[in-house]
Amino acid sequence: MTTIAQNELLTRTGPGTSMGALFRRYWIPVMMSSEVAGPDCDPVRVKLLSEELICFRDTAGTVALLDRYCPHRRVSLWFGRNEGHGLRCSYHGWKFDAEGQCVDIPSHEGDDALRKDIRIKSYPCIERGGVVWTYMGPPEHRPPPPEFEWTTVPGSHRYVDRRLGECNYLQALEGGIDSSHVSSLHGGELRKGGTLDSDPGTGSRERLSFLNEKKIHFEVTPSASGLQIGASRRAGDGTNYWRITQWIMPWYTMIPPRTTDSPLHGHAWVPIDDENCFVWNVTYHPSRPLTETELEEMHNGEGIYAELIPGSFRTAANKDNDYLMDREAQREGRYYSGIKGIAMQDASVQESMGPIVDRSLERLTTTDIAIVQTRRRLMEAARRAERGEELPALDPSTYRVRSATLFLPEGVRLADAEATLQEATRTESPYGERSFA
Repeated sequence: MTTIAQNELLTRTGPGTSMGALFRRYWIPVMMSSEVAGPDCDPVRVKLLSEELICFRDTAGTVALLDRYCPHRRVSLWFGRNEGHGLRCSYHGWKFDAEGQCVDIPSHEGDDALRKDIRIKSYPCIERGGVVWTYMGPPEHRPPPPEFEWTTVPGSHRYVDRRLGECNYLQALEGGIDSSHVSSLHGGELRKGGTLDSDPGTGSRERLSFLNEKKIHFEVTPSASGLQIGASRRAGDGTNYWRITQWIMPWYTMIPPRTTDSPLHGHAWVPIDDENCFVWNVTYHPSRPLTETELEEMHNGEGIYAELIPGSFRTAANKDNDYLMDREAQREGRYYSGIKGIAMQDASVQESMGPIVDRSLERLTTTDIAIVQTRRRLMEAARRAERGEELPALDPSTYRVRSATLFLPEGVRLADAEATLQEATRTESPYGERSFA
């Protein structure tokens, strides 16, 4: 059982918290590079780990992430002018460069010492995979950026977006590592066609394993990046169908592809504050461009994606409209939960727990072993950070892993198929039509 105190430790991520201090030791995805598309573009409001910030691209093309408020009278710099290599407050014209240094106080008559002494909080930014990343921790501990495979493939091989999650990051993250809910919650989606959801041809063997077998055997193994989570279902032909999910410190998940040549998927569950998170969605293929059909389905909110309210990151189906619940579709079995779409099915159950679920009231079972181990590893990492000890997954190479699906003979444990597992999950392996049965 997770205690109330442990739940507080796990879920509070603002300044001055143990988990917040841990998370600030890792590179954090902030926004798509396209959201600050060109030099002197409009500034964008950002909230990360309960800190209110402002992001802009200066005249030289450098992406900056600063404290949102001018130190003079605490006016929001979102109303400022992005011009001449800096952001100028619209109230009295104070101007700040990409590193937060005050470079101009138009109304000040004294010497320049005051201006030189004024600096606002700034965080370094980089761009990788079409995404702006930042590091919010102590400068002396800044690690190299993570080497996710999806950040290294050509742009035509990947699709990335983000949406608002209206609950604590951990509820969403735990949904991402819980393979046991797939057969139930997403059962209706698995019965329909579609490149992202299932393929009636090449994907039928995997799909039938989902639909016909709800009893699951788990094998969870610690890894350099976090946890490797194996979930096995009987396939009914003398083999077991294994789905290998990767949890990567601190909030990344990689979910298994539907077939051995399907695109790979991943998520990041990044805290906005303690009651909201950004759900990052990534789809990529290591060795080919995404097809027009795949891209169209993603644009249309299929699979792990969702339709958004125009001009926002909030989903069109949300808690205010009960996620467009359709009881008739639920009764008929078109959607097990009555809610359309994998993304919204997940969001509905995660957000229904409330902004921060009381984990001291849970009754966990053997299928929750990955969730239990993830909580333990997060708490231990937070304690290690407090003690000044080495943290997991700061080596960028530890991110070079894949999720996988494979079939193994019944009776063969995942631990006994190490060579097969390594071939399936390492990014150096060829990717495409292949068999691990």
